Amino acid sequence: MPNPILVTKPFLPNIQDFYSKLLGLWQSRVLTNSGELHQLLEKQLKDKLDVTNLSLINNGTIALEVAIQALGLKGKIITTPYTFIATANSILLKGLDPVFIDIEDNGFNLDPELIDEVKDKDVSAIMPVHVYGLPCDDESIGQRAKGRGLKVIYDAAHAFGIKKKGESILNWGDASTLSFHATKVFHTFEGGAVVCNDPLLKNKINQVRNFGYTSDSFDIITLGTNGKMNEAQAAMGLALIPYLEEIITKRKHWFNFYIEQLSEIPGIKLMTIPSDLEYNYSYFPILVQSGFSLTRDELFNRFQEENIFPRKYFYPLITDFSLYKNYKIISKHKTPNARKIADSVICLPLYPDLTEDDVSRVCEVIKRAEG
Repeated sequence: MPNPILVTKPFLPNIQDFYSKLLGLWQSRVLTNSGELHQLLEKQLKDKLDVTNLSLINNGTIALEVAIQALGLKGKIITTPYTFIATANSILLKGLDPVFIDIEDNGFNLDPELIDEVKDKDVSAIMPVHVYGLPCDDESIGQRAKGRGLKVIYDAAHAFGIKKKGESILNWGDASTLSFHATKVFHTFEGGAVVCNDPLLKNKINQVRNFGYTSDSFDIITLGTNGKMNEAQAAMGLALIPYLEEIITKRKHWFNFYIEQLSEIPGIKLMTIPSDLEYNYSYFPILVQSGFSLTRDELFNRFQEENIFPRKYFYPLITDFSLYKNYKIISKHKTPNARKIADSVICLPLYPDLTEDDVSRVCEVIKRAEG
């Protein structure tokens, strides 16, 4: 049996790079509470990502919760069922209800036109997701939000470093949240961030992530949580930053290798990267359609037999999980486009440490099935 090929594998810097960042912790004994490494990583990421304000958080789910809390949201939030469970869970965990609407007919992201169909006056915000790092229609979403006085929080877990027409998409909306989970393009073991343009909102975010304390730590003026990133997480982030160009270059290489090998196979639809997008090559989803010789699940099983482990990402839809089926809050809005994509998607292995033999093995499974 050949070696297993996993859907992803965390990139690790030279261990000496990480070790050198940790040495200062043994001297200072400052392990958390916005230490020197935390502050340095926050500044470097702000500059690297070309964003106005950035607050580090201990993980991506808490980043969403902090954004909701800092914006003072109540009632309901419009979002998509085609995303990772953390998107919707963050809404429920803050005591709000998600309202799920469908995705675009020829894409992966929330369909802005369907926002108009949600007439509920309890809606206070929209939480779109830049799925696979492909940007949502910010102009259309923003116009609808402004017309109804709604806030916009972008779940940008997949969108690290992505720019459209030279501008960071992380500056869109009232806030954007990032995930620095180990499987992401950039990671801090676990971690995340909230990005915003308003300095007053940044202050509120910083209070919420630190139990609600004011900057002088003498008073608590808002409800908060423990969302701080610790110094060991920050050390990993600082050690990884110099490798970012290498990471994305290698991801791009394997992304393009897949394109070359799979673009002519009937029934396999590939993701298209817009020409005005500076992309991070975080995922390689394929859609297994009726013109292919196998169903999605049959192809997925064929991969397993070959010791290759892609992922049905995202499947099932959030609204199909037992937890959400049992909630009476689920809206009656139909989501046929999301269901069609969820039933046909496979994300192929994509990470810097892949070899040409690895990627060729993945492609051969599809080619043999097609032939």
